[in-house]
Amino acid sequence: MITANKKTFSYYPGCSLKATNRAYDLSTRAVARALGVDLVELDDWNCCGATPYMAINEKLSFVLSARNLALAEKSGHELVAVCNSCYLLLTKTNKYMAENEKIKAYVQRALAAGDMSYEGGVTVRHFLDVVVHELGETVVRKRVTRSLKGLKVASYYGCQFGRPYGEIDDTEDPQSMDEMVGWLGAEPVPFPLKANCCGGMLMTTKAEIGQNLSARILKVAKDAGADCIIAACPLCHLNLEAYQAKLCNTLGEDCRIPVLYFTQLIGVALGLDPGELALNDLLTPVKEKLAEKVVST
Repeated sequence: MITANKKTFSYYPGCSLKATNRAYDLSTRAVARALGVDLVELDDWNCCGATPYMAINEKLSFVLSARNLALAEKSGHELVAVCNSCYLLLTKTNKYMAENEKIKAYVQRALAAGDMSYEGGVTVRHFLDVVVHELGETVVRKRVTRSLKGLKVASYYGCQFGRPYGEIDDTEDPQSMDEMVGWLGAEPVPFPLKANCCGGMLMTTKAEIGQNLSARILKVAKDAGADCIIAACPLCHLNLEAYQAKLCNTLGEDCRIPVLYFTQLIGVALGLDPGELALNDLLTPVKEKLAEKVVST
């Protein structure tokens, strides 16, 4: 548990948080400060290797991830990511280098060309894991200044949060965000598609398939009575929020619902300024829905 002593983590934002998903980056930093967590951005980080690139050249994607791990190793801190894909690929690289001598040798040769090496000493964490399992209920509840009572929330984890390793949550029925929602005073709704795929990059390669997957998620959340969805992955958030007009056409019914990052919901409960949380960056009418429910305590 984090107590009076602030804990420091190396922070890996990843590529999308510096562009299309900056709201996730800003809200993560703001919430970390409010909760007493020191996130120090990893100096000179690079792309994690990303799922699309790993499908083309897996070994080189390991090198990209390992370079970030090598940088973090020098800092002596655990490495925190907020993108599910980044978290998965950094964790996967750790595991493969520990268990596969050929891959380890290949990666070390590549790193050596840049006067670097990685000895495998970095623990990779998802920021949601840090909030729920490092800080815990007492720390979070203590800092809540606005009640979310009456707000019904569908927690959407995406398919890569718990899979394939299941180290931080159940692979089929994750609970971390649902627990956190309760700590903030809101009500987690039953949501059977919480770990289903949103379509991922199929939105750009096989649009019909991707749209059907995302549309089902929105519909099930809305049918469950949710006022909003919270997400823990930038691509999931983009797919669920940016295409809602098309997804309504796909279903032939209105499936529109506000979608936030889980960090933004925490920030609202902690009383942070909407500008710090980049709520205006969202495409769905989140602030209006929150204004109906949120009460200062």
